[in-house]
Amino acid sequence: MRKIICILGFLCPVLFAEAQFCTGNVGEDIFLDGDFGSGASNILSVDPGIAPGFVYNPITPLYDGEYIITNNIGLWQNSWDWLPIQETSSDPDGYMMVVNASFEPGLFYSQLIDGLCPNTLYEFTAEIINVIPPGSNALKPNVSFLLDGVEVINTGSIPEDAQWHTYGFTFTTEPDQTSLTLSLSNNAPGGIGNDLAIDNISFRACGPEAFILPEEVEYLCLDGSPLDLEVTIIGDQYSNPTFQWQQSYDEGLTWEDLVGSTDLSYTHNDFSSGYYYYRFLVSNNEDNLSNDKCRVNSNSKLIQILPEEYEVTDSICEGVSFLVGDTFYTEEGTYIDTLVSFYGCDSILTLNLSVVEDPGIILEISKQDPSCSYSFDGFIQLDEALNASEPYTVFVNSEQLEEPWQINLLQEGDFTIELIDNNGCFASDQVEINRPDSFYVDLGLDFEVNLGEEVDVLTSSNYDLSNYTWTPESLINCQVDCDNEQVLFIYDTQLILEATNAFGCIALDSVFVSVDTSRKVFFPNIISANNDGINDSFTVYGSEPQIQIVRSMQIFDRWGALVFNESNFPVNDESAGWNPSRSSNDYEVGVFVFVAELEFLDGAIRQYSGTFTLNK
Repeated sequence: MRKIICILGFLCPVLFAEAQFCTGNVGEDIFLDGDFGSGASNILSVDPGIAPGFVYNPITPLYDGEYIITNNIGLWQNSWDWLPIQETSSDPDGYMMVVNASFEPGLFYSQLIDGLCPNTLYEFTAEIINVIPPGSNALKPNVSFLLDGVEVINTGSIPEDAQWHTYGFTFTTEPDQTSLTLSLSNNAPGGIGNDLAIDNISFRACGPEAFILPEEVEYLCLDGSPLDLEVTIIGDQYSNPTFQWQQSYDEGLTWEDLVGSTDLSYTHNDFSSGYYYYRFLVSNNEDNLSNDKCRVNSNSKLIQILPEEYEVTDSICEGVSFLVGDTFYTEEGTYIDTLVSFYGCDSILTLNLSVVEDPGIILEISKQDPSCSYSFDGFIQLDEALNASEPYTVFVNSEQLEEPWQINLLQEGDFTIELIDNNGCFASDQVEINRPDSFYVDLGLDFEVNLGEEVDVLTSSNYDLSNYTWTPESLINCQVDCDNEQVLFIYDTQLILEATNAFGCIALDSVFVSVDTSRKVFFPNIISANNDGINDSFTVYGSEPQIQIVRSMQIFDRWGALVFNESNFPVNDESAGWNPSRSSNDYEVGVFVFVAELEFLDGAIRQYSGTFTLNK
């Protein structure tokens, strides 16, 4: 609980407030302007004067610093692509307030509420929605609730989730306080976003939990005994609770005091058949009880006095029976029975029964098999029941179905659809939901390749494939028609394929490819250097592309003198090697020493050395 303190000499009430909703019962809404009324016009043309510092603009779109009272944003000519929402009540013409925030934070709503009771707990609530569509990442509204200019709670950032959110708090008036000014302030600046709608601003007295128990409807017979209704209060908020019993004669729309009925109980002793609605008011003292802004209501308790005589007019389908008590009726006519009702009351029932010819009901049913073998998106739907008399009841495999007569989340099975119309006429049909064949994709068995060897990766499936996703992505850059791809494997690899067929089904397979990294390198052991085109040069021979490059090669004579030094040349290139006949030196036959450093496809670097013989 937080205490609001006025400072700097400004006059303001001291209120105790907490950012929570009333945990007990509430009274009638004393702030009747909080729902902004209703009207057939999409936009209220007259400025209600409730937003200090804002301009009322009855012509859309709204610009920064403007507001409007409307019943449907979706009917506007231009709405900045805001959510096409209506207000939250069941009234299609109900109005709400829509605000396009000004560039500077400030008040956008302010109203005086008077006639309050001192020392009384109240609840304030309001519904707010961010009218920017989800995913826009625009500025978000941030609203403060103020009483007499002092902030009580803050909503924080109101999310872009297309949902109305209820915010509220409770507070207690001071010993001499009877009025206050309620204000709302948007703390975020205007610009791109920070636009909101507000509705159902409510202001009610908050009291303890107040019940007439049990809450269920009481059914009494015409010759029943008087029924005592008892006050039940949970909580010690009121030190001197006072009560007033009320009755409604219009099913709870309006209520009238039962004069003199202020005790902890009230006795119902009227046994004329009909419906009787009761409740009680409770407040902390008699003065508050007489003020509809200072009291709370209990739940509404309904008592029904059951009539002794009932008349039923009904029709049945030819061949169907109508059950009354223990008797089945199959013929047209008027029947009178004396029964004991479910509630133990003696009753006289007059049944006017007619029989209609079976109309031959035809069920028009649509179905969808699941899209994939693992999916549960199959459904059965009753589209129409020709010749059936509404309302009718629909069953699928003996379980009753609700409108719109559809059963979802199906994978496979046989289903019986049955319909009984208002006359008891019957029709049925059978529907089979078939699960498609399991979708598979096959990359074959694990295999081994030599480093630098390019191999075919073959793909097979029982469906045509529309999309391929490979892992690792760098190996195969193919998304369509990848049934046969040549791939160069450098390292041991788990190759994974996620394939999609034309129905959107997904299948996975993988194959493990091991790479034999045996280095296939060959150095001549003799060269002739006689320019006959055979073994004239000494160079590095080996598998391509296994060997990427000869990083360096040096050749020394028997005394250690360097006779050849070359770097960064391709393998198997005799012109890049050492050919003594191309040298100006006349090398003697004999043994030479070489040292070579090679870089391989997998990034490995290896050094090799040895000897060879020069022969002329």
